[in-house]
Amino acid sequence: MATQKADSSDKIVYTKLEKLFLDPKNPRLGRQRVAKGLTQPQVLDLMKDWTLEELATSFCENGFWPQEALIAVEERLDGTNSLVVVEGNRRLAALKMIKLAKDGELHSSSWREIVNGVAEKRLRELRDDIPYILMPSREAVKSYLGFRHVTGIKEWNPAEKAEFIAELIDSDGLTYDEVRRRIGSKTPTVRNNYVSYRLLLQMENQSENVDLDKVEERFSVLYLSIKTEGVRKYLKIDIEADPKTLLKPVPANRLKNLEHFARWLFGDARHEPLFSDSRRVDDFGRMLTSASTVAYLERNEKPSFDVAKRLAGVSEVEVSEHIEAAADQAEEALSAAHFHKKSSRVEQAVERLGIDTAQLISLFPSVAAKLKDKFAR
Repeated sequence: MATQKADSSDKIVYTKLEKLFLDPKNPRLGRQRVAKGLTQPQVLDLMKDWTLEELATSFCENGFWPQEALIAVEERLDGTNSLVVVEGNRRLAALKMIKLAKDGELHSSSWREIVNGVAEKRLRELRDDIPYILMPSREAVKSYLGFRHVTGIKEWNPAEKAEFIAELIDSDGLTYDEVRRRIGSKTPTVRNNYVSYRLLLQMENQSENVDLDKVEERFSVLYLSIKTEGVRKYLKIDIEADPKTLLKPVPANRLKNLEHFARWLFGDARHEPLFSDSRRVDDFGRMLTSASTVAYLERNEKPSFDVAKRLAGVSEVEVSEHIEAAADQAEEALSAAHFHKKSSRVEQAVERLGIDTAQLISLFPSVAAKLKDKFAR
């Protein structure tokens, strides 16, 4: 099939593989890498771990279907107008790896095996007839990218989603609600992603000790943490504020708190994070509502999560869950206890349960009155 000239429409056209370039601004590469201005070989090298082999095998066996057409924009790369693929970079990288393997430029037995025995006609198609759609600008394709990768079936990781949302707000001037409509999300989700990303940037600028790779890896923990009242109060973040006032979410008088927060949540060169399980985020937020717990965390070089949790006290929900679990266990024991009335071990356990139950009841006079009335009948 002859190469067709694109006309900046939504029609599928074809071109040679060498005319299509990987996107050095692809959010999946990572914000810090994108900022360096990567070359094409560097981008492809970073993408080698993106399970390209399975895509390449499919292309070699089935061809590159028009339904999988890449989406490209015309941009300047190294001083030349180039077709930069903004959607389908993994597919494009797989095609480029196939060509390198066929040309003998890859020292990889797995890639040589993928291209070995593939018909020359198929390899020519994968080199000379690549379907793509040319869009007039990145702006024109943003809604599609937002839906596909933020709320759709091929999601970016949490940090990449938040960066995309922040770009729509900071660069394009969209409101939370406008972003919500564009990417098919919810306003609180958009807002929390934006605030989390701005907080990440503020941590980066505030301290050299922050390991940004760890922050981006655990971005979902950061996102969850700012939903807690304790974290918002400790950092004095007004999450309901207008985006323009949230470029630096943490005010100047709380920057020391931000340093503590970053170390507790992500660790640094000398410290492990305070906790690693994202399910503990709510407990962490509750800790920061307790002045004594905050004092303990701030004064200790390596504080213990369990000690901090005890200092903060057990929550109402936890107390209720403990009691309900004990009641469930007691009911289960009742069904068989009469078989063991002569067991000293069971008797001791019953005595312990009775003492604890009596103490619990004494804390709730209304329950004591109800039980007294019930057993008096």
